[in-house]
Parts: sequence; structure tokens; C-alpha cells
Amino acid sequence: MNSDRLLNLFPKPMTTNRRHFLKLAASSPLFLSTACTSNLNKNFTAHIVIIGGGFAGATAAKTIKLLAPDLKVTLIEKNRHYFTCPASNWVLGGFKTVDSLAIDYHQLSSRYSIHVIHDSAIDIDPVKQSIQLQQGRTLNYDRLIVSPGIDFNWQMIEGYHPGFENIIPHAWQAGEQTRLLQQQLLTMPDNGLIILSIPENSYRCPPGPYERASLIAWYCKRHKPKTKIILLDHKRAFSKQTLFEQAWRKHYGYGENGMIEWHSITDNPVKSIDAKNKVLETDFGDRFKADVINYIPPQCAGLIAQKSGLTDESGWCLVNPLTSESKLQPNIHVIGDAAEMTPLPKSAFAANSQAQACAFAVVSLIKDLPLADPLWMNTCYSLITDDQAISVALVYTLNNKGAIEQVKGAGGVSQDTRTEALQMEAKFARHWYDAIIQQSFN
Repeated sequence: MNSDRLLNLFPKPMTTNRRHFLKLAASSPLFLSTACTSNLNKNFTAHIVIIGGGFAGATAAKTIKLLAPDLKVTLIEKNRHYFTCPASNWVLGGFKTVDSLAIDYHQLSSRYSIHVIHDSAIDIDPVKQSIQLQQGRTLNYDRLIVSPGIDFNWQMIEGYHPGFENIIPHAWQAGEQTRLLQQQLLTMPDNGLIILSIPENSYRCPPGPYERASLIAWYCKRHKPKTKIILLDHKRAFSKQTLFEQAWRKHYGYGENGMIEWHSITDNPVKSIDAKNKVLETDFGDRFKADVINYIPPQCAGLIAQKSGLTDESGWCLVNPLTSESKLQPNIHVIGDAAEMTPLPKSAFAANSQAQACAFAVVSLIKDLPLADPLWMNTCYSLITDDQAISVALVYTLNNKGAIEQVKGAGGVSQDTRTEALQMEAKFARHWYDAIIQQSFN
């Protein structure tokens, strides 16, 4: 689908119904993958290896097998169960469990004949086109897709080092970190102080910290109503800010006299953390002693990408948007949060979308077929209470300079803030979560 066809589908100005249609259409498997597949069955045996089994990696593996069942696909993922970051904030709100976030790889293995190896890739040799696994095995590939997710820039803050997240949780990788932060919220006093420290761009899930603040406030309003939540943000503005602030005023109280306060600390960033005493200090010497500190560190691409020469000085992986192929290493594609594909956000839906487009490109390259123009989408829901949500849905394409740009008139943010509309958005959010799990892993 090219941009002209897309604009015919979603002419501007976009109405509420058309925006909802966009979100629902985006939940359909392979919505964005409209390239012709009639020639994809040429006889050719090749080995595609994918590192990382999150939303991007799992989707890429599945999509390649759907397009070209003759290709050999191996997925390397160290964990037998993947815990989804989407919906992990719902756990903190008290209406979902950590265990319900867990997904296994049985369907990908049995249904699509994807070879799943539960191990860690520790080295990539782009010359020999081989991968060394932690348990000693070596794999060769014809094309490699790297989807390592995020890692953290631990050295940015004094006093916060690997291992300290077991005291000051980031909970930006779901699972045990989610469980730890939830436990700290459950055991803090009624008049407790919670500090959320939010990094500057780029990081995983731009609206995530603000949904988190909303749902922690939802929990505290019912169980610990004297709680204070302070957001220390290393940005001057944030995603869906007007909508979040409206919701905070309405439901929790916002500002100095409310449950939630937001402060931009761009000019006075967090300098150090005393994990033992739960004290956070800024450059100007402001000190915050809290009952719970949720420090979300600055982020970068996963470690294997860094070790393999796939990242630049930004810490992210530069790719050719047409194919997601690395600009630094040949025959290696990078997708998901690790890839620098601005203005696409680092979100689960964007990762799923990138993976589908990349899968088409990889199969086309292997089968010596023309490359189709990619199309990407992002749909992101943020719950503001247990039964109300806000959202953004956007579409992206390549411009005539080969750069990614947003398609004008396609998508947008929530416009109707009446209670009934926000309740409908929350229903969409739950359906969205089920749909993207189905698309990516089942």
C-alpha cells in the first residue's frame, strides 16, 4: 500500500469513527503487509536467524514462515516465558497479575515450525555470518534479524548500578521487576511518597511512565489515599500530556495540593541515588527521600547489539528504513526498540509493525524480488483508571528522500473526553492487548 492509497482510505480531517476504524484495522494480522506474495514460493533454502523473542522478534519469525514456509527460521530467546511490558502497569493498578503477562513460545514452535532455542547470543561474526551462543553452540545464517530490546545506561547516575534495581526498581522490563515494584507499593505507608524519575528521549514506550503514574494513583486512591506521587521528568513535555493532565485533575488531584505532581527537571537532572536510604538528589542539590522510588534509567539498545558493532554513539542501531538493514553491518537487520527509526516510537505496536515490514524485505531479498514500499503503524492505549483510557494512532511511510514521516490526516489522539468515550477506549485497550499477543506469538 502506498501513501496515496492510504490517504484515500483515511482522508483528512479524520473523524472519530475513522480513527477508531484505523485502530481496529491495525489489529488485523498483516494489515500493513500488502505487497504481492505470488512469487514468494521460488525454490530456495536459506537460514534466517532471529535474536530476541519479544514483540518484534516473534512477529518477524512468524511472518517469514507465513510468507515463505520453505525458509528455515531459528529464533534465539533466552527466556522460556516472555513477560509483556504492555499491560504491566495494569498490575500496579491492581487489576492484572504478573503471571498473566507471561507468554511461551509453544505456538511459534509447533504451529509455524520455527526452531526456538532458549539460549543467549553472546557474539556475532558478520564476516563469517555466524552467532556464538552462551551454551557453546555456533549458528550460521544467511540473514540475521536482531531484536534485543533495551539495555540501561547505568553509568549515567551516581550510585545506581546493576543489581541496585532489586532495591530501586525500574520495572521497565516486565516480570520480576513488576512484581517488586508492586510489592513496594503494597507495603508502603498510607501517607507514603512515591517518586517516578523519567528519562529524556529516546526510551521504550513514551507514554508508559504517565500511564504508570495514573494507575499507581488509581490503586492509592482506593487503598492509600494520603499518598503523594511526584514525577521528575527529564523532558519539558511528554506524550499525550494534555489528556493525562486532564485525567489527573479529574480523578486524583493534580499539582501541589493533588495526589500527582509533575515537574520538568531538564535544567536540574537527577545526579545520584542512595539506594540503601532511598534518597534521590539532583544537580542543584535538591534531595527527595521517598518510600518508593521508581527510577527509569536512560536507555540504549540491548547488549548484543552494542557488542556487535550495530550501535552508534547514541546507543541505538541505525538502519535503512526500507529494509531495516543495519547501516553498520551487512546482512543484519535490526527491529524493535533497539532500532533508531524516528519518528516511530519505541512501542510494542511499532515493533510488531516494523517486524512485518522487515519480514517482507528479508524474504524479498532472499528470493530476489522487488522491495515493496514499507508502511508502519503505531497504536498506543494508556489506561487512566481501571475502566477509562486515552490513545494515539498514527501511520508512517517513506518520503521521497527515503526518510520516515507521519502520514498527514491518518490517525490522531483521543478527541472525545466524555466518560462514555474514555470507557470505550479502555475496552479497545484490552482488545488491542489480546490482538497484539495473538498476532505476535500465536
